[in-house]
Formats: sequence, C-alpha cells, structure tokens
Amino acid sequence: MDIRGKRVLVTGGAGFLGSAVVAELRRRGPAEVRIPRSREADLREREACRRAVEGIDLVVHLAAKVGGIGLNREKPGELFFDNLIMGVQLLEEARRAGVGKVVTTGTICAYPKFTPVPFREDDLWNGYPEETNAPYGIAKKALLVQSQAYRQQYGLNSIFLLPVNLYGPGDNFDPRSSHVIPALVKKVHDAQRRGDRFIDVWGTGRATREFLYVDDAARGIVLAAERYDDPDPVNLGAGFEISIKDLTELVCELMGFRGELRWDATKPDGQPRRQLDTSRARDRFGFVATTDFQAGLAATIEWYRAHPLD
Repeated sequence: MDIRGKRVLVTGGAGFLGSAVVAELRRRGPAEVRIPRSREADLREREACRRAVEGIDLVVHLAAKVGGIGLNREKPGELFFDNLIMGVQLLEEARRAGVGKVVTTGTICAYPKFTPVPFREDDLWNGYPEETNAPYGIAKKALLVQSQAYRQQYGLNSIFLLPVNLYGPGDNFDPRSSHVIPALVKKVHDAQRRGDRFIDVWGTGRATREFLYVDDAARGIVLAAERYDDPDPVNLGAGFEISIKDLTELVCELMGFRGELRWDATKPDGQPRRQLDTSRARDRFGFVATTDFQAGLAATIEWYRAHPLD
C-alpha cells in the first residue's frame, strides 16, 4: 500500500506507541490521519467503531488496555473483554465499510508459557499462555483468528503483528499499570530522591525479556502496512534477551544508584523466557531494529527525569 494520499485511522494514536506510529505515518504524506480519542469514541461500543472507519483506507489498530503483571492479576476480566471486543467490532466494521487494509497488533503474551526460544510464529498455538497474562494474550490471539477468517471469507487484506515488550521516552510510568522498564526507572528515581539505600524488586530476577524501542516498533508497523499482505502473523522485536536481574542492574548503573537490590521471590516472575525470532519481519518486509538497547534505556531515563511522576 502506498500511504501517500490515503486516509488512515490509528486507534490508540495518542498513546505511547500510537504517537510514534502517527509520526512515522505522517512522513509518508497521507491525506488524513484520524486519531479517535477514548473520551469521544469508546471502541467497546459498536457504533463508535462504525463511525471511526467511515471513509478510511487503512486501519492501524493499536488501542488496548494493557499493563504489567500486577494489573493482569487484578483485572483479568477487563483485560480480556475490553481488548477482545474492541478488536472484534473494529475489524467487522472495517470489513463492512470496505476498508482497504487493516493492521492489528497483538502481543508477545499470546505465546505459550514454555515456547522454545527464540519464539517462532509457527509455535503460537503449541500451548497455553503464561497464566498471569493469559486472558489478555488470548483476547489478542483471537483477533489473529478473526483476521485470517475475514481474509478467507471476505478477501479483507488484514495483517497481524506481534510486537515484543516496548520501551522508550513517553512510556507509561504509573506503577499501577506500567511494564518492567518504566517501573524500574521510577522505582530507582524515587529511591534516589528519598535517599533510600535499597529497592524492592518483584520475582527472582531469573526470567528473561526482550525489549523493542518504541521508534523501531513504529517503523516496523508502518513498513508492514506498506509492504506486507500475507495472513501469517509476524514478530516485531530486536532479537535479544536479557534477564530481569541484569536489566535491573543496568538501570541502576545508568542512573547511578548503588543501593541494595532486594528480590521478592513471593511475587511472580511471569513467563520464564522471552526472545523472538525476527527473521520473518526481516525477510517479508525488511524490518530490522536498529536502536542500541543501552542507548535506548539512557534516552528513556533522561526523558523520565525531565517528566517525573509525583
């Protein structure tokens, strides 16, 4: 798809990832980038979805209710229902409106708990997701089934991407719903401000994660919108893994915190390991992440220090 002159809908376009995607799209010269705000268009309501897609050529569906392990344990029902109903209704209304292409983002949480590393897209159905985030992951994975079914029955050009954990400036640093990197940055920042000599960290530190810088993710999503038209899901990642222990120590080093790390093993680690096979994205539409992880972390820390939460 040539995005020049096209009318594009980006759900979640005012959010962390959405803002980066909108900026990347606007470099392509679209006629319009429509960003429905949740206070004006609740995508859990069918009519709001219908209005959102009117006259649209390309839908990029990023809107989601999402959070870390704490939020997934506290509100699994909301995370399942809200994410499922938004995506299901939006895709149906896009199909009915004759939208030319739909790009849906899923989640790494859709993979089975004990997926062999690196995660390959063909392993997506070989087991049940990690229990603490299974409702969220399954809701998102259902949208892959819908995407493929609509392509088969209606000929809708609908693609499905699986981004790994994102990070970067402008991330969500609210401890009630944030993911691990912003949660750690805020925790260390607060400890330094108070003069604490230690910080408490969830889990054992042995679990591993992969992280993708938000601008890289945005570039990957837009490249897929332009160049990818197949039914197969595609991982978006940076192709590395780091333990939570090593990540925490790196954040402390970059922020100059030399206090004690107290690991709370009574709290869950979540999925034991995460690292993606990113060869499909490279081979099918030329996406390779380019941001150095330590440089990306430093930029994230610098941003938060300029915009701290009370």
